[in-house]
Amino acid sequence: MTKAKRSVELTDKLASEEPAPERDYHIIYDAGHEGAIGGFGLLITRAGTKSWVFRYRHNRRDRRYNIGSFPSWKAKTARSRAAELARLVDMGCDPQGEKDAERRAPTVSELCDRYLEEHGAKKRTGEQDRRMIDRYIRPALGTHRVIDVDFADIDRLHRTRTKAGSPYAANRLHSLLHKMFALAIRWKMRGDNPCRGIDRNDEHARQHYLDGDALGRLIDVLGTWPDRQAANIVKLALLTGARRGELFSARGDQIDDEKGLWVKPSAHTKTKREHRVQLSGPARLLFSELKTGPGYLFPGRGTDHVSDIRKAWAAICRAAEINGIRFHDLRHTHASLLADGGADLLTIGALLGHTQHQTTKRYTHLFDDKLRAATERVGARLLGVNRRS
Repeated sequence: MTKAKRSVELTDKLASEEPAPERDYHIIYDAGHEGAIGGFGLLITRAGTKSWVFRYRHNRRDRRYNIGSFPSWKAKTARSRAAELARLVDMGCDPQGEKDAERRAPTVSELCDRYLEEHGAKKRTGEQDRRMIDRYIRPALGTHRVIDVDFADIDRLHRTRTKAGSPYAANRLHSLLHKMFALAIRWKMRGDNPCRGIDRNDEHARQHYLDGDALGRLIDVLGTWPDRQAANIVKLALLTGARRGELFSARGDQIDDEKGLWVKPSAHTKTKREHRVQLSGPARLLFSELKTGPGYLFPGRGTDHVSDIRKAWAAICRAAEINGIRFHDLRHTHASLLADGGADLLTIGALLGHTQHQTTKRYTHLFDDKLRAATERVGARLLGVNRRS
């Protein structure tokens, strides 16, 4: 039961001496003196705890705002706060409603969950996003409310990853956060993106690929490598230029033996389009050796298909005495071999599954030697003309 005393000036002395009620709680309201604030009161529970409160009406509903406990809050300070709240109510605000909304505001961890469920699940790199979220974003920002994250929080996280010696990974982390907060705006979690304005690290496109002795050593190692599954994945990467995920999820029913085609379904390609790849003789032979049915060519342990060969690839590189080459560079190697064999950019783009010419243009450097030879022939011919004249 609530019991209210009227016409009482709330003071620290009164708050200190007022006994606890026998049941539930009671509230003593501030009144009967100059400067009294309507709705300002002292709530005392049966356990003897005391706190300053402010009672008001909003949208025809009674509301009660907890200002703070006594004696941490003194009467004078609490009354001043009650006066501020009264002014807010007069302007149509709902202080307690706003406090409740803030308490219910989603955390960054909740944003991560929604991102992975509604957006990350549709991405080819969804699992990479999950790893970055679990390793970096949740530990650093997970308990923060989405509305509280600011530029400094994002900048600090970006700089930390950069100083750890991973400048490119820091940029990938920033890109992920930028997308997450862009979605947070769409989902009405906040009104701006704290990732805007971050100074990203300079990136220089890597054009690494294997040739000459290094390529020969790799092929020799693959011929006797004990982990045949890993060796065959690497061989197919060299023979087809396929992306890692496309190789891992390759199935027997995607291989057309009669036409010598690998038909990659749209769900397994980066471009989300079906990609029909013409296979060389060695690639067709290897596929036929691996193809025992319509299922996955590279089954995993406890999973439908293999999902990672990073350790195996690192060991193969050590055995072949190769440094600084990523698995994805095998795709660049395939492109360089195509160019060396006389294929033009249009052909290379089609074989690699590019849908935009701009993407294939990164391989123009592979034609430097051919272009140089062509211009030398022109120069030599013109020089000959000049001498005859």
